[in-house]
Amino acid sequence: MRILEVLTYYRPWVSGLTIYVERLSRALAQQGHDATVLTSQYDHKLPLYDLQDGVKIVRVPVTFRVSKGVIMPGFGPMAWKLAQKADVIHLHLPQFDAPGVALRGRLMGKPVVLTYHCDLQLPEGGFNRLVDRVVQGMNQMAGNLADAVVTYTRDYGTHSPYLAQYLGKKLHIIPPPVELAYCSDEAAQQFCEVHDLRGKKVIGIICRLAAEKGVEVLLKALPIVRESHPEACVLQAGHYKNIIGEEAYAARLAPLFKEHEGHYHLLGNLEGADVTAFFKNLDILCVPSLNSTESFGLVQIEAMQNGVPVVASALPGVRQPVTMTGMGQVVPIGDHEALAQAIIAILNDKRKYKRDTKLIADSFSPAQTAVAYTQLFQNLLDGRHDHITREPAAYERLRQMRDGWESSER
Repeated sequence: MRILEVLTYYRPWVSGLTIYVERLSRALAQQGHDATVLTSQYDHKLPLYDLQDGVKIVRVPVTFRVSKGVIMPGFGPMAWKLAQKADVIHLHLPQFDAPGVALRGRLMGKPVVLTYHCDLQLPEGGFNRLVDRVVQGMNQMAGNLADAVVTYTRDYGTHSPYLAQYLGKKLHIIPPPVELAYCSDEAAQQFCEVHDLRGKKVIGIICRLAAEKGVEVLLKALPIVRESHPEACVLQAGHYKNIIGEEAYAARLAPLFKEHEGHYHLLGNLEGADVTAFFKNLDILCVPSLNSTESFGLVQIEAMQNGVPVVASALPGVRQPVTMTGMGQVVPIGDHEALAQAIIAILNDKRKYKRDTKLIADSFSPAQTAVAYTQLFQNLLDGRHDHITREPAAYERLRQMRDGWESSER
């Protein structure tokens, strides 16, 4: 099957969306499909044509930027050219160019599948509000043109105004792809030594420095945690310098980072085995996200498959990994005191949050995600449309695991 994946940013840009598409495309290629990614050349140093892990990458030059968006006059002609060769067009939203690509698919009689990763909420400002409305309008047109719409969980699908309109019509639930590079015990120990973690309670957060991630909530919670656990420290992995559109947010948090620099450590971006080493050295992971630009939090599954419990905010979708597995706690959005108390409770009794890490990993394997997508693609190619929004069987298995563990605890 020839599959065209379309999104604004792709690797090496780091976000949950780009990592999702990279893992999915690689899995599709490994299963014998012809996977091509159409994206922006957001950095002029990146090649226009590339091949990585069997995945073809086509990047279109950027003429100028509008907030976090990019304007690419050459995108439409390239989309037309690549769509002609594809069997299926797979769009990843939010994306300004999505309706034009979806229309091309309709005109050519090619199935169009749209995966809606999250709502778009740019930083405050009148211009950004205008950009928000424009992108929402483009998303709406793309959704109307698509044959199927995919999201990660029914929880997010029910609570997102955009997705809710497709419930019972063309909304499908597919688990996101999660995988980590191998990391030996020796490498994990070396990571511990390099960052001086021995004897400490290590709280992790992994995200780029962006307003929706709620980093300030963890910064405010840390002094409360340290009253009960003076040895506690935070490791934050992810880009924190020169993030497009987040300059004001970074400036606002700079004094807090300075205040807590003795026990709040900014590691920068981690890749490959270093990410796994990061998780192996955590006692707990925090996902204190603040709004619906976060729809799941792939890092929660990455932590859980390494035996690390999670505290997540009660956002639709984001609360689901903890809710499905019981491997952590869910706290009110933006409540630093509740976050601190949940961290303390877990640090006091980590055994209570032990779960079957292999089952968690298997439930979100990229291979399984790729199979689910190809089944959907094939159904559309065969003219079959499943209009029932079902949760995947993997989610029910996780809930059964949770109930079994909790029963044994009682």
